[in-house]
Amino acid sequence: MPLFALDHVSHSYGSVSALRDVTLQVEPGTIGLIGQNGAGKSTLLKILLGLIRPTQGRSQVLGCDVGSEARELRGRVGFMPEADALIPDLYGVDLVALAGELCGMPRKQALRRAHEVLSYLDLGEVRYRPCGGYSVGMKQRLKLAAALVHDPELLLLDEPTAGLDPDGRDDMLNLLQSLARRHGKSLILSTHLLGDIDRVCEQVLIVHRGTVRGMGRIGDLRAQFRGLYRLSWRGLAAGFLDQLQSAGVLLRSTDSTDAVLVETPSDWAVRRFYEIAANCNVILRDIVPQEEDLEDLYHRVIQAA
Repeated sequence: MPLFALDHVSHSYGSVSALRDVTLQVEPGTIGLIGQNGAGKSTLLKILLGLIRPTQGRSQVLGCDVGSEARELRGRVGFMPEADALIPDLYGVDLVALAGELCGMPRKQALRRAHEVLSYLDLGEVRYRPCGGYSVGMKQRLKLAAALVHDPELLLLDEPTAGLDPDGRDDMLNLLQSLARRHGKSLILSTHLLGDIDRVCEQVLIVHRGTVRGMGRIGDLRAQFRGLYRLSWRGLAAGFLDQLQSAGVLLRSTDSTDAVLVETPSDWAVRRFYEIAANCNVILRDIVPQEEDLEDLYHRVIQAA
């Protein structure tokens, strides 16, 4: 069973089209949701949560039809919003318990689970503090606790490391990794910080201008592109770099007189580096294949689509 599936889903806000005829199936696991502001990420999350009905099309999450089985789905999905969405005067433990009740849990069970989850997230000592007095890091973990209290199968996380310092960000990412690997949770992580997705997620969903431009396992998408190399040499650079460019090689960085990062055409053979170097009386010292980072992958996918 797919984690979620969309069947010709579109959604518009008046004359503005946020999603356009999206059809896809995503397998369980850790999924990074990537796209610029206005790409359609928030609309997609809201549709999966059942907060808005798409203008057209159908959506399923965990095998449930989002339109007709929203009540059942509410107990199986947790959501951590980007906005604080906290009641400042409410104790942390009461806020988390309230989230559990809203997901259908009896009050006593929700309160017991709230204590357990807050202890797990290292918030046990501040559980009886009004959450308006929490630090930014505490508020982020409190929102995660509210999303976890009913033990959902799927977590939807909107900018979970927003506003955190490096240590706080590291702690949050460790928590998310643990939830996925040790506790078997599926995650959909929406963030502008691509390093967070690279660290936590196995799959990626790239949204651009209301359409899905790329989808799949990050390693598989990277494997489609093997044309990035770092070259270093001895000899005069000018003629060598000119001939590389004439052969269709793109210079990605030119901040050194004896090394460069290059992107080669799809039909490139490594021996051509040696041939061009020999023509220019240049001695190649290293040809090191480079792994494409997630930002490069994102730009390549949206430009190719």
